[in-house]
Amino acid sequence: MNLREIGLKVGQRRTDLGLSQDRLAKLCGLSRSTIHHLEKGSLNDLGAAKLLSLLSLLGLDVITQEHHQKHHGLDMASKTASVSYRTKLHSSDLSRSLACGELPENIYPHVASLLDEAPLGIIVSAVEEAAKINHVAPKVIWKNIHRWAHEMHSPRSAWA
Repeated sequence: MNLREIGLKVGQRRTDLGLSQDRLAKLCGLSRSTIHHLEKGSLNDLGAAKLLSLLSLLGLDVITQEHHQKHHGLDMASKTASVSYRTKLHSSDLSRSLACGELPENIYPHVASLLDEAPLGIIVSAVEEAAKINHVAPKVIWKNIHRWAHEMHSPRSAWA
């Protein structure tokens, strides 16, 4: 659920409770403009603490669950890592290297690009998928990634 969808629920609940935007704003310590933009779907960010407080006040819950998506993390990671190179990084090679921690010379540049540039969500998905395929704890793979990033002097703050 995104902020726009939450805003629609907030607006419906506010109406059901007979509250004006102004009254709701005063009750939860936000501005009427913030409530208006949230309900309209034009608010870019509200902050977790403020959002959770507002939802609690209205008797609404946030339910978290894992995305039920097909496993394409390794495929996406290998494609992302291969964009700048003539040779392709195969997802099976990436999976094996992530799990065992050995980084063959021929895929070193691909992995360096992956660690420096790939969206972190793709890396997280690749780690989860590689762990399942290779029957290795994800923690082991994260240690390998951290070691590689350190050895490669990755500028990405996620690996610091």
